[in-house]
Amino acid sequence: MIELFLSAFITLFVVIDPPGCAPIYAGLTHGATAVQRRAMAIRAVLIAGIILLLFTLVGQDLLGALHIELDSFRIAGGLMLFLIALDMVFEKRTQRREERAEKVMATPEVEDVSVFPMAMPMLAGPGAIASVMLLESGAGGIEGTLVVLAALGTVLLLTLLALLAASPLMKLFGARVEAVITRLLGVLLAALAAQYVIDGLRGSFGV
Repeated sequence: MIELFLSAFITLFVVIDPPGCAPIYAGLTHGATAVQRRAMAIRAVLIAGIILLLFTLVGQDLLGALHIELDSFRIAGGLMLFLIALDMVFEKRTQRREERAEKVMATPEVEDVSVFPMAMPMLAGPGAIASVMLLESGAGGIEGTLVVLAALGTVLLLTLLALLAASPLMKLFGARVEAVITRLLGVLLAALAAQYVIDGLRGSFGV
């Protein structure tokens, strides 16, 4: 169970990327009061948590209703995560997040960023949704599912702390350190994504 927790924690931490979301959130909430920033951070994490919880619990039923094999989803999810990993290594993901943040900040009528773009798609994006479904599929019973949910809860708690401390973190780490961390996490995610594809191919072809 410890191995499952660590695997789930690392996967979700890399995909959700709390350190990468912190500076984006700081930019989105520039000019807001401390109370407003705290409220939006809590709301964003709660909404993202509900979305990911639903996909963790009913994701396999959804696949069954769509007549999609679990191994096929493993392959598709692994490829999706691999593309995210490539974006992280080459800093494309951060660039897109910043562009999305600039668009939101350029729209005066958008004040509450907790739902969009923070909760979705930044926190509970396609990669995170695919990850929780893949992890739950390999959990092996109720105990395994609870372990995955515990890992998800831990990552979301760290994400909330990162958002709440966004401004101090930016001053502490700086852009260069953030870029190095993002690339290292991208390499790790690429390896995890490749393993998902390998597991899916083994299950499909009975290797």
